[in-house]
Amino acid sequence: QVQLAESGGGLEQAGASLRLSCAASGRTFSSYTMSWFRQPPGKEREFVAGISRSGGSTEYADSVKDRFTISRDNAKNTVYLQMNSLKPEDTAVYYCAADRSLIISRRITTYDYWGQGTQVTVSS
Repeated sequence: QVQLAESGGGLEQAGASLRLSCAASGRTFSSYTMSWFRQPPGKEREFVAGISRSGGSTEYADSVKDRFTISRDNAKNTVYLQMNSLKPEDTAVYYCAADRSLIISRRITTYDYWGQGTQVTVSS
């Protein structure tokens, strides 16, 4: 099917920028809606951003809108999350997820495939 692997996490100061990558293995990457979720320490996993199959549509959680940008390169089987103006509340494990539906969903249960996660820590 598809396997996902996140990378790019790390420790940053508030106000810094960081780009996460999610590399996918599979023959039909372009047929998947892709999203980023995050799980802050002690909290539930939450939707961050999603992107349609061709990259023509995107959605963002209110908490990251105007700061984060999701993009994808289907030729490279990769989805990205550009994070700017990082805040301490962005600290979380960030997960990449894939869904075969045409609509960008914010529901965890919609997604069939998940990466292992990458830690992002933002200090003040």
